[in-house]
Amino acid sequence: MRDRDLAGRGDRFIAEGRVVLQALIDGLDQKTGHPGQARFVLEKVLILENRMAGLARLVEQLPPDCPVYVAGRDVLDAAVGFAMHRGVLGLGRHRPPASFGAFLAEMPQDALLTVCCGIANHDNIGGIFRNAGVFGADGIVLDTTCCDPLYRKAIRVSVGAALRVPFCRGGSVAGLVGELLAHRFDVMGLSPRGSEALSSFEPGRRQALLLGTEGEGLPEDILAQVRTLAIEQAPGLDSLNVATTSGIALWHVARRMDRLGN
Repeated sequence: MRDRDLAGRGDRFIAEGRVVLQALIDGLDQKTGHPGQARFVLEKVLILENRMAGLARLVEQLPPDCPVYVAGRDVLDAAVGFAMHRGVLGLGRHRPPASFGAFLAEMPQDALLTVCCGIANHDNIGGIFRNAGVFGADGIVLDTTCCDPLYRKAIRVSVGAALRVPFCRGGSVAGLVGELLAHRFDVMGLSPRGSEALSSFEPGRRQALLLGTEGEGLPEDILAQVRTLAIEQAPGLDSLNVATTSGIALWHVARRMDRLGN
């Protein structure tokens, strides 16, 4: 049940732990760009026998055609391959959107997207998804060089937000930016060299925040195509971690778009 063992098996992934499995169950009715098709399928669940009593309400929420297997710890450890499995595991399958265009067509008139370019660290991708969920983003876009948000560690770091926030993997970041602009999104690139201060930025109705990889940041040719934002910081220090950057930027934009509660 290592993540690499799932590669090439039809977008399957492991939902580990009660919180993550609940997030997957909650997301079963979210739609893709395919008419009438849900974003996720829950294929089966494996539960440690001494946890069943405390999971009765969760099990009641499972689709009627989803088998539930119950086993002792020795069997579960042998099947999983390691002991740190929290006693609750689900096998899910992601149904990606029909296309990037179809994904954008599903967005509301007032939309907030996070666009990731070259994010290869699962902790960072999980943190970005968690921030997107907390601050009410409508979706996340990943270029081809980003790591898998449904990798077990990424899902865990996101606290299940990777299963709640709709996402789409597109092509090159240049192609993604072009299509976002064609769909009337205002694309803002986050960079320490940004020409505008985040604190004074007023977002439009359709806003996309573009995040680059650690260290190198966004490519120069992309920065030349879009408006750029900088988060003010104390002099003499290195730039912020990309997940932290996403949280600060999303909080500011979501607040200005009136997406946050009291």
